[in-house]
Amino acid sequence: ASAIYLSEYATPKVRRFLKPVLEVLAGVPTVVYGYFALTFMTPLLRGIFGKGVVDIYNTASAGIVMGILILPLISSMSEDALSAVPRSLREAAYGLGATKLEVAVKVVLPAAVSGIAAAILIGISRAIGETMIVAIAAGAGPNFTFNPFEGAETMTGHIVRISGGDLSYNSIDYNSLFAIGLLLFVITLAINLINQVIVRRFHNSYR
Repeated sequence: ASAIYLSEYATPKVRRFLKPVLEVLAGVPTVVYGYFALTFMTPLLRGIFGKGVVDIYNTASAGIVMGILILPLISSMSEDALSAVPRSLREAAYGLGATKLEVAVKVVLPAAVSGIAAAILIGISRAIGETMIVAIAAGAGPNFTFNPFEGAETMTGHIVRISGGDLSYNSIDYNSLFAIGLLLFVITLAINLINQVIVRRFHNSYR
């Protein structure tokens, strides 16, 4: 939605202001987002749902701030894909009597679907490999839970926690570092392969 607004609705002045803001937000160090989640989002959630419900370290605040982290990245890349759609397609749709919303949703969006899909999958890859936000905001305890208001530990957070001290060679912790790293690599590789298939499947070439 933000990409469609920037591409189709925003004035050139507004776009020149918002586009760099999105790119700056996408480049903020993740440790800053982690402390933002811990010092702002967690107290906000505890104030809304109650301190007895929301733990200090919880996955909800980490997940919300993770969304704030990847949203500028996806929006910026999707806006680039939408802007690459030729103006002639828009003008042809307007000539047939389509409204601005119809042009954006039924003409421009399908034409740019490959670029948007690539942006979303890159955002997913960024979220899977994120470390500092979950390590700071979600806690560092080896806990597995489906309750978003409790602390938990992700794979990347586990790597951060156990690699902080000395590890004995060929111990379980030592070997788990390589096993988790390999699993994250396989997941990221699979997402990138899916990305390539989608891009080739829906790619539109304009001459």
